[in-house]
Amino acid sequence: MRRRTSGHASTDSSRRVSIRTAVSAGLVVVTLAATAAAATAQGTAASAPSSHGQRTQQVEYFTGSTAHPRHLTVPASKPVSPSDKAAIAADGDVTPIVQNGPVGSRLDVVFVGDGYTAAQQEDFHADVRAKWAKISAVEPYASYAGLFNVWAVDAVSNESGVSGDPTQDVVRDTALDSAFFCEGTERLLCVDTGKVESYASKAPAADLVVMLGNSTKYGGAGYNDISSQAGYDGIATASSDNDRSDQIAVHETGHSLGKLADEYDYGQSGTYTGPEPTETNLTTLSADQMTAQRQKWYRWIGQQSPDGGAVGAFEGGGYYQYGLNRPTENSIMRTLGREFNLPGREAMIAGFYRYATVLNSPVATDRTVPRKARLRVTVPDSAQVKWYVDGRERKAARGRSTVVVRSLGVPADGRSHTVTAKATDRTAAVRDPALRKLLSGSLSWRVAR
Repeated sequence: MRRRTSGHASTDSSRRVSIRTAVSAGLVVVTLAATAAAATAQGTAASAPSSHGQRTQQVEYFTGSTAHPRHLTVPASKPVSPSDKAAIAADGDVTPIVQNGPVGSRLDVVFVGDGYTAAQQEDFHADVRAKWAKISAVEPYASYAGLFNVWAVDAVSNESGVSGDPTQDVVRDTALDSAFFCEGTERLLCVDTGKVESYASKAPAADLVVMLGNSTKYGGAGYNDISSQAGYDGIATASSDNDRSDQIAVHETGHSLGKLADEYDYGQSGTYTGPEPTETNLTTLSADQMTAQRQKWYRWIGQQSPDGGAVGAFEGGGYYQYGLNRPTENSIMRTLGREFNLPGREAMIAGFYRYATVLNSPVATDRTVPRKARLRVTVPDSAQVKWYVDGRERKAARGRSTVVVRSLGVPADGRSHTVTAKATDRTAAVRDPALRKLLSGSLSWRVAR
């Protein structure tokens, strides 16, 4: 672990070639609707005005690496000023960290760093690689690593490190104003969400956003009530060089990608009496009722779950101790350091496929290919490829990821023909037929006469 030191930014003017993309104009901010359970439990909407007129937002934070998360209301970030917009426009080089396919066919993860000086941007890139390696080692990320692209967006700070590290009186001049001791809570790492969006929007796409603060201190936050013009829902913050903070990001992606609810009880006394929650991992029903009514995670009841024990209906969740049930005793949506349970994994895989496609190829489909062309596709390990010529399957090529067009028996008759690759992810981790529809795809090429 390298030493973190505070200081002024380097004047080294050598910079990498930027692959910035401009923020798309005219986009409409879509407000993420709070679910019934969350709205009842939290009692506030995204950036809701406080009784004093100040706008606030809910954040989720973590007091320890194996603790239940907690929630807190904090002041919402102010609009980015014209001077800051100008500074951000001149900053923000984008570096590809992992490339598995074209934007639009992969799930694009964007890391933005804070507290890194100009001389420390390569350190930031190394931190992104290390953090992504830990996140993508968690299931179901590990089985679907090929569905992701990862981008690093540089945000050059005048000083190294973040405010509140190690003590509350430490203040550093950083690009995103990240700070521990947010609202007096030491492990809560808050950030200017408007500035994060301005930087994240420079990446070619932003489906998932993580802010890394240049620190070894444990902490982070989840801004889950943010819907961005760039297309992502929520921001996760984490310290870069704490070997346990990656779990914060994993938990937060349960919300942003899996649309999963928190499975812990906190801050709400009494019994939940609201409507049936919309999230897939909370219910007012018992295990027997789910089975009889074919509702929620009934397909998984009784199955052994990777987070331990069998799937059932365990009381407590959605911040209530009573009245709401969760699928298992203790998944990562309840306690950090755990695994996703079976219904949670299913929801995460479905979330991956809302952004990524099961079938991808480096060979463009918008132009004619010759009969001697070699076609290559990539699919997850749990998917099988089938090849077709003019709609008829060539069974001898089933399962191949690379084929030569003429080997498929495309007739050399001077006519135009079509080669199609189809794939379906047959993972046993998804049982819901409605979700399985997301797990199929096809690509077609016209073959030259």
